[in-house]
Amino acid sequence: MPRPMYRSRSYRKLDRVARSGKHVIHYKRKVAKLPHCGICKKELNGISISKNVKGKSRRSNSRIFGGVLCAKCSSNVVKLASRIENGEMKLTDIKVKEKNYVMQMMAH
Repeated sequence: MPRPMYRSRSYRKLDRVARSGKHVIHYKRKVAKLPHCGICKKELNGISISKNVKGKSRRSNSRIFGGVLCAKCSSNVVKLASRIENGEMKLTDIKVKEKNYVMQMMAH
């Protein structure tokens, strides 16, 4: 049985064969991936994933949907929310992926 710290999914299991011929399992920490936009799945800019970075402002953007949506998608969500509030569009005209973010924007 592995040690409790190695039972989580944050460790990769590496099967190795030692020089003596024994089968050995090594555990290695998974590398963190860059965060992606919730709508278009593009990598987010301006966000550091290293553990050495201090301060919340360096880990995510301080604008609305910062660290969740890219700048292009977040501006599109703001436009759609304002159009719905003005009565130019209906909520049913929006794509499913954008609908949740538009509803959050309208709640603010």
